[in-house]
Amino acid sequence: MIELDHLVAGYDRLAITPALCGSVARGSMTAIVGANGCGKSTLLKTLAGFLPPVSGVIRWPSHRPMVGWLAQRHALESQFPVTVQDVVCMGCWPRFSLFRGLSRDARQRVAQGLERVGLSTMAQETIDTLSGGQFQRMLFARIWVQNAPLVMLDEPFTGIDEVTSQVLMEQIVDMHQSGQTILAVLHDSERVTRYFPQTLRLDEQRAQWGETPAQALPPEECRA
Repeated sequence: MIELDHLVAGYDRLAITPALCGSVARGSMTAIVGANGCGKSTLLKTLAGFLPPVSGVIRWPSHRPMVGWLAQRHALESQFPVTVQDVVCMGCWPRFSLFRGLSRDARQRVAQGLERVGLSTMAQETIDTLSGGQFQRMLFARIWVQNAPLVMLDEPFTGIDEVTSQVLMEQIVDMHQSGQTILAVLHDSERVTRYFPQTLRLDEQRAQWGETPAQALPPEECRA
């Protein structure tokens, strides 16, 4: 799905990552790991199209697919007066007409997304009432509704409790099993080892691709 030809990611022409050569296969599930400051999030933003490469090339089979995106820190203002259901409905935008509104099938999918993350009873609550974990569940429901072929997640479990983390991990596994390609920046060694078949490990000098080893991260790199 994605081919990288000496890709270097960074900001304002300042390189942060080493040059990456390799590919992300369609339908794969890859964790991007490494020490803080090695460019994991910068690389993910570059692959998503939010940042231009410092150098090198990103190649797609034909065109860049629609991406389901979850930022490290949500960009949606929590005081904005919208409901949980409104936010989840945003996942339908690429597929519905602004003038016709949501179809019956789309509304059913939104309801299913809310149910999957345990927020059915909070559909009409405004987002300023949500806890951090509930907010993250809502954003996952939006991604599930979107059903994009490529899903990119930047530290999706940071700052949320373990119960919520496990609920969301189950959603990631389900998306992968449905054929979606998953790329996720993670710090949790145990979760990487247990769930992610492929790993891209970054450090200042090089990038290592391949099957996830028995111990994905050294202990000093497991902290967020």
